[in-house]
Amino acid sequence: MGILGMIGLIGGLALLIVLTMRGVNILIAGPVSALFVALMSGMTLFPQLAGEGEENFVTSYMTGFTSFIMSWYLMFLLGAIFGKVMEDSGAADAVAKWFVEKLGMKFAVLAIVMACAILTYGGVSLFVVAFSVYPMAISLFKQADLPRRFIPATLGLGSVTFTMTSAGSPEIQNWIPIEFLGTNAYAGWEVSLLVALFMAFFGYWWLKRIITKAVKKGERFIDRSSDPTFDTTRALPNPFLSMIPLAIVLIISYVFHDKLAQSALIIALLGGIISTYFVGKRYSQNYSAAVSAGTLGAMVAIGNTAAVVGFGGVAKAVPAFQDAVAVMTNIPGSPLIGTAIAVSVIAGMTGSASGGQAIALPLIAPHYMDMGVDPEALHRVVAISSGALDSLPHNGYVVTTIQSIAGETHRAAYGAMAAVTVIVPVIGVIIAIVLFSLGFGI
Repeated sequence: MGILGMIGLIGGLALLIVLTMRGVNILIAGPVSALFVALMSGMTLFPQLAGEGEENFVTSYMTGFTSFIMSWYLMFLLGAIFGKVMEDSGAADAVAKWFVEKLGMKFAVLAIVMACAILTYGGVSLFVVAFSVYPMAISLFKQADLPRRFIPATLGLGSVTFTMTSAGSPEIQNWIPIEFLGTNAYAGWEVSLLVALFMAFFGYWWLKRIITKAVKKGERFIDRSSDPTFDTTRALPNPFLSMIPLAIVLIISYVFHDKLAQSALIIALLGGIISTYFVGKRYSQNYSAAVSAGTLGAMVAIGNTAAVVGFGGVAKAVPAFQDAVAVMTNIPGSPLIGTAIAVSVIAGMTGSASGGQAIALPLIAPHYMDMGVDPEALHRVVAISSGALDSLPHNGYVVTTIQSIAGETHRAAYGAMAAVTVIVPVIGVIIAIVLFSLGFGI
């Protein structure tokens, strides 16, 4: 294992996290950190100087960058537009107002978590969920007078914890293990249910405790000129009619998910945008401006995420990364513990839950299956552990949600986000391993 290469890999990751936490634009922090990895690993910088079949910095970075945009641009675009037209039509405000009236201000956070959970478990992309629910979150937090810096953590709790990696979830993090382990989407459902309930209840309790503490210190909601305006005198569409676009996105994505996979979201979100137009046509302030604003927001958000994916592309191409993977996937002791550590660390390095699975599974699946490890237990541990360290500061979802969607800084918002999207899932993984080790659900 090349010591310089390993220093470069770890140092590059640390540099990316530090720059992100200090507020450096991720479009700059991503390639700068990747360049550090490349230089320390002795990677050729330009394709013109690389030998045949030899990796180079520019190609590795831009392949990761552009492949993400190719795969997700339409989903980001339609998701951002959907969120903006929900805001413009008053539909988001109508739903928010209904939740506040029925649940009371003290359940504002719960309402947002529930909305995210329903959409995520329905197969809507995590990024799209953040875009779509954010206008409602702003409305609820403003009315409840809660510090806005906790909105990203609230969105994260409902999106990337107990729903993303649970049995039955149509999110890709629950589906990747199937091809390697011969399982199905409901593998280990008994343990998964218990872990999901723990993450939901404990995560919500902890988040509420953090927010309450901040409020007691005098923190309040602070308006911004760029915020959607929640005019209490404005005529709003019927709240139940306003929920129709959300239901349409959920139903269409669920119906077409098996046949079209992520492409089902294109149809689902288009259906949501069209239905929002008809539901809120009478109440719309400027539909075309909302579409334009959503388009611009999508470009910024997907660029930020792709910048991190590009870093992962360079990291995966250096020899030290393969050495690190070999060490992680050959940890002695319980196979489930080794699996959890390997998937979590690799997901943390690449800033991607699905990336951590895709790299680790081809190596660990045959090894542990030959040892007789229960494939359903392996599937569920892989899924849950992939959603833990992946949410470090440089993760694409974290960067997009905190900076691009919520307009916050990592310094202000990441602490609460880390509590509910890193620490809570880590405890969930431990619970899952203990339950499987005791024979529960096997």
